[in-house]
Amino acid sequence: MSNIEPINKKAKPRLNSAFKQLMTMHWWMAFCYLVLFVTGTFMARLSREVSFRGDLYDFHKSIGVLTMALLTWRILILLRVWWRKYTKGTPKLTLDWWRKFFLHTSLYIFMWAVPVTGFFFSNSYRSNNVKFFGIVLPDMFPQNSAIVNVARSSHFWFAYTFLIFIALHSLTYWKVVRANWRRFKNFAGNLKFGN
Repeated sequence: MSNIEPINKKAKPRLNSAFKQLMTMHWWMAFCYLVLFVTGTFMARLSREVSFRGDLYDFHKSIGVLTMALLTWRILILLRVWWRKYTKGTPKLTLDWWRKFFLHTSLYIFMWAVPVTGFFFSNSYRSNNVKFFGIVLPDMFPQNSAIVNVARSSHFWFAYTFLIFIALHSLTYWKVVRANWRRFKNFAGNLKFGN
């Protein structure tokens, strides 16, 4: 049997380094938002008497600050990818292109809005209480106890609306989700049997 590849086989598209960086950032941010959703849901249900509640809030806020930094970096990489892609030609403005554009734009808005409303909630409640792993950050919003409930509600609703858009994103790219899940299971299985 010959080892020569068939001529009509489609070549895989080359991924440039900016696109690879964008995908790496995608997964790091996905992990950070998973941590934010899990810790946020857990700590919101904790009694005020629980001793580690304050530490959990500080950790949650630190991850929120980290996601804002990663989001800024990701947007810079995205602009580089767009520049390379769209300077070669404009996109075909099909219904599918507009649907994906709307979905991704919404995701970026929520990636920004969820941490910002978290800062709004924290700063409204008490001044100087947002820390990045122990480093106190300047307030983005003034302390105002009269709007704490508005800030809490906005953070809650933006977070759970974002979760709905994440679900839509996952359904849109279901084949990719399944392929990555298979890779993860194989990786985990190799770790389990490798020890």
